[in-house]
Amino acid sequence: MLTNIGIIGVGGVGGYVGGKLCRHLSAKPGNGPNLYFLARGQHLEAIKKNGLVLQTADAGEFLCRPTLASDHMQEFPVLDLCFICVKGFDLKKVLMDLKDRLTADSLIIALLNGIDIYDRIREIIKSGTVFPACVYVTANITRPGTVTQPGGGCNILFGRDPQHPNAIPHEVFKLLSDSNLQYEWLENPFPAIWTKFMFIAPYALVTACFDKTIGEVWESKTLGDQVRSIMAEISALAQAKGIPLPDTIIADSFAKGKNFPDDAKTSFQRDFAQTEKLDERDSFGGVILRLGQALGIEVPCTSSIYEQLNRQKPIAV
Repeated sequence: MLTNIGIIGVGGVGGYVGGKLCRHLSAKPGNGPNLYFLARGQHLEAIKKNGLVLQTADAGEFLCRPTLASDHMQEFPVLDLCFICVKGFDLKKVLMDLKDRLTADSLIIALLNGIDIYDRIREIIKSGTVFPACVYVTANITRPGTVTQPGGGCNILFGRDPQHPNAIPHEVFKLLSDSNLQYEWLENPFPAIWTKFMFIAPYALVTACFDKTIGEVWESKTLGDQVRSIMAEISALAQAKGIPLPDTIIADSFAKGKNFPDDAKTSFQRDFAQTEKLDERDSFGGVILRLGQALGIEVPCTSSIYEQLNRQKPIAV
């Protein structure tokens, strides 16, 4: 039974998912699960004072009031279900705080960018069921206390935990459906996770390294070749790990760049441009280097781009 649900990180993704859940659960006060938001800073203060405002393309604007919003995980009860929605650089700290809020019956769905998220979680979280997952949604914090989804849909893709292959979360299916959150249950979720990574990581690394928009990268043969080279390196890693991907995955992934406005920048590119802000270079590039070394596969294009990024903006220590 889902009694306590946590949204760990109420940014764009967490705010959208948490807001949709909150809207549904608020319709049955006293009968539904409790909902807990982990947030911080001015965003948290605005949520605590006024609730979370969620502006959506499909359902308009509505106000969401969780059971509790806090920046201290210790204030949360044991969680039956949690959605981890932080950036990759915050994952380890969050997991260290979260592990005492979980039991063997807890269900975890991590909606982060990256192909090694499940393994990183399992290094710290030994109990519970972790469903490998990814999400497609465009949403962001537009001001403290407000998350906006300007358009497009949302689709959560998740599937069986390799450690608990017989665990199928029927209660979660119903909760997502009742909350008008689209999802797909996959027998093997890893191809979907790698397919998303195949698009976002190369474009993120190249747009940030050369400070070019997605449209400019698409139009440049030189930069486009860099994107395709990184995609080829990711494809080689996937093949070595036994991740089945379509033969057309590189062409298909590169072509997705044409679907974006010419002036669109990647989220990583915007974060990278802010000198004092942490970014997801490890989730996009570092993981490729580590897997390449572990599998004995050379990844020269990713290595070169990663070195250039580190020269432009040294990694914070």
